Amino acid sequence: MKKIAVVLAGNGVYDGAEIHEATLTMLSIARNGAQYQCFAPDIIQTHVVNHVTGEEMPEIRNVMVEAARIARGNIKPLNEYNAADFDAIIFPGGFGVAKNFCSYAFDGVDCVVIPEAENAIRNTVDAGKPIGALCIAPVLVAKILGDVNVTVGEDDADANAIENFGGIHVKSTHGEIVVDEKYKLVSSPCYMLDATIDQIADGAENVVVKILEMI
Repeated sequence: MKKIAVVLAGNGVYDGAEIHEATLTMLSIARNGAQYQCFAPDIIQTHVVNHVTGEEMPEIRNVMVEAARIARGNIKPLNEYNAADFDAIIFPGGFGVAKNFCSYAFDGVDCVVIPEAENAIRNTVDAGKPIGALCIAPVLVAKILGDVNVTVGEDDADANAIENFGGIHVKSTHGEIVVDEKYKLVSSPCYMLDATIDQIADGAENVVVKILEMI
């Protein structure tokens, strides 16, 4: 049975992993006959956002502890990820990707990527195994790898950032995927567009199915 690593940036769209994208990715993996293991960096998240008001809260939370809520406790530190043990890796989106995995949300093209995220992506590429990236995650991958073909939907600012990193941005709509054959990278816009949960399910499913075909 194929085994896919799912990397979570916390718990909640505004400061962590996007829960619909994460959950529907795991569902798609299971329904297509594969297994998943969740990972997250064992670090303090950048900040905590009240998901009712959108305001920052005076709290300190850990990315892996928060992500464990989605993983139902079955989660491992991202620095323990070994590409040799998995057939592919997928990064759901959420602002945590741009806040906890890197500083893109604050520093734009001058952002810095945490070592755990960069090592996971580079090691997967070196192993010749597929990578999935949903929502804002293609920006993270472009920052690390440079010359990638990816999509974040129709957002010009993030498309410009991808091209600044050396990549090529391909516009897309709901459920569509863009495949980079060189890096075995599959991306889909998901909530970078004004989407419904069933459209997110389509995007996650199409990414997972394509990745399984590439394994």
